[in-house]
Amino acid sequence: MKHTLIFLIIILFYGCSKQPHETLMKTNENPIYNVLTNAEKQVIINKGTEMPFTGEYHNFKGNGTFICRQCNAPLYRTKDKFDSGCGWPSFDDEIPGAVKRIPDPDGIRTEIICSNCGGHLGHVFEGERFTEKNIRHCVNSVSIKFIPDTSITKVRKAVFAAGCFWGVEHFFKNAPGVVETNVGYTGGKTDNPTYEDVCSGRTGHFEAIEVLFDPDKTNFRELAKLFFEIHDFTQTNGQGPDIGEQYLSKIFYFDNEQKSISEEIIKELTNKGFSVATEILPASTFWKAEDYHQDYYAKTGKTPYCHFRKKIFD
Repeated sequence: MKHTLIFLIIILFYGCSKQPHETLMKTNENPIYNVLTNAEKQVIINKGTEMPFTGEYHNFKGNGTFICRQCNAPLYRTKDKFDSGCGWPSFDDEIPGAVKRIPDPDGIRTEIICSNCGGHLGHVFEGERFTEKNIRHCVNSVSIKFIPDTSITKVRKAVFAAGCFWGVEHFFKNAPGVVETNVGYTGGKTDNPTYEDVCSGRTGHFEAIEVLFDPDKTNFRELAKLFFEIHDFTQTNGQGPDIGEQYLSKIFYFDNEQKSISEEIIKELTNKGFSVATEILPASTFWKAEDYHQDYYAKTGKTPYCHFRKKIFD
């Protein structure tokens, strides 16, 4: 009886147990998702948990990337995996933008789900001092799948501001080679800004989109060209009917290559006779916007009101 009680306490405070709150996805009926076994559905869709010390990746070692078992989105890298002794695969970091955190209804723990499909992964814990990052993603093995380094590329990132981020995401979301998109705020001086803060014009932030892409399937140049083709980069006071500093045209570069490519494209557009208002700035902290802003047009079924694609490049 004593051992049973101890085991239940471990499950409650350190495991990845089932939570009753609403599932954020429809099921894997969407044809782009992988077909799941009943055991996988129990965890990924119904937010269950596998027994500790039984998962495929509990003691697994290798070099590569763990992807979502339902939608194949990259989630974790093996360099961030460590042995916490909890009985489930543990990671102290995720691929940027790959995981969403949702507080449990009981207010005690925080669930982690795949940002792309909403599939349940497990829970995240802080303050345990297992690693220097002081964080533990407790993940069910059935929620993930290992891909060796020889089979998957390193996801790269680009950040653009082109007016209302709803419309910008609409065009980038399904662009070839794009793995994930997030809308948010960047370039300002305020930490954790809200939509209302940014709209006030006092934070210095711009509405922007974070694009995670597979460099084997696309590149920064192609994404930058798309950026220029979906908005009026000559407008100096906003974008379309949206007037204000937060709607200005910006490219935030992560390295000299992105900066040089941006400069080359602007020079090309200038030679074509355009007066380019787009500013090129070094990337800074990207603050993810509120959930209701993410995939706005996909959720509402509406279409962009100030973003249209106009072919400019050959």
